[in-house]
Amino acid sequence: MLNGHMIDPRLRTLRVLQQEGTVTAAADVLHLTPSTVSQQLRGLAKDLGVQLLEAQGRRVRLTPAAYTVLDHADALCSQWERAQADLAEHRRGGFGQVRFAAVSSALAALVTPAAARLREEHPRLTVRMAEEESEKVFSLLLARRTDIAVVIPTADGPPPDDPRFDQRPLLDEPQDLLVAPDHPLAGGGAVRLADAAREPWIGSPGRPDQHQVMITACAAAGFTPRIAHHANDWFAVSAMVAEGFGIAIVPRLAPLPPGDQVVRVPLRGEPVPSRRIITCVRWGSDRQPPIAHGLEALRRAAAERRARGRPR
Repeated sequence: MLNGHMIDPRLRTLRVLQQEGTVTAAADVLHLTPSTVSQQLRGLAKDLGVQLLEAQGRRVRLTPAAYTVLDHADALCSQWERAQADLAEHRRGGFGQVRFAAVSSALAALVTPAAARLREEHPRLTVRMAEEESEKVFSLLLARRTDIAVVIPTADGPPPDDPRFDQRPLLDEPQDLLVAPDHPLAGGGAVRLADAAREPWIGSPGRPDQHQVMITACAAAGFTPRIAHHANDWFAVSAMVAEGFGIAIVPRLAPLPPGDQVVRVPLRGEPVPSRRIITCVRWGSDRQPPIAHGLEALRRAAAERRARGRPR
């Protein structure tokens, strides 16, 4: 596949710079040096005859001309994705590659089963998987370093109508309260989040999407959680909870240690805390057979998770 090489690669560099905000960050995503990124953008500006960047202290700012170029670049890239999909219809044999990037819980519970299904049903299709936080995957899509992102929408992410991306709901995932086995809330069935208002909490600031779910859910229940400890790994969170250092909100898909070290307690009330998991691809790329197969496998994996209901 040509993978976008028919379009000036410097336009991709400009798109990633817009998403990342700094030359250094864009260079990191593109696996280039900052000087190479700057050189590409200077060359593009010279060829177009317009100024694309303005110095702003030690940073750079996109000019109005740059935003005009980006509007056209978005349209060109979306049209090229559709062109590749149309051309793929003329090829036979089921060859190709699809790359997934996902937050850890979705990688374990949705992407891996989907990849296993693809391996069985499309053995000539190469599948790649990577764990990534939600805020990074959009730049990876633009840089063509991944094809399908499975993420949690955040306030800093692109809006649903962003012309660069096709974002679709995959699964609404309830949140559970995680407590120690001897905790008063452990044995009485579903509880209201407000019942835990006076408890110490385990926060996960290194997982901005999940941390924001906790803060928002507690606020909706009428309180601000007293965060006593921080941990990002679910096994670390579970260890703290098991020893009575606090409680936590965990997504239904989060992998926890086996055995009875901790107890998931379902939450009730209106609304029940949940987080939405979405798929995101480059606009127009969903018709390309490898990506279409990947999205279909994800939808089937999500349907199976819904059918299983609540874990222990």
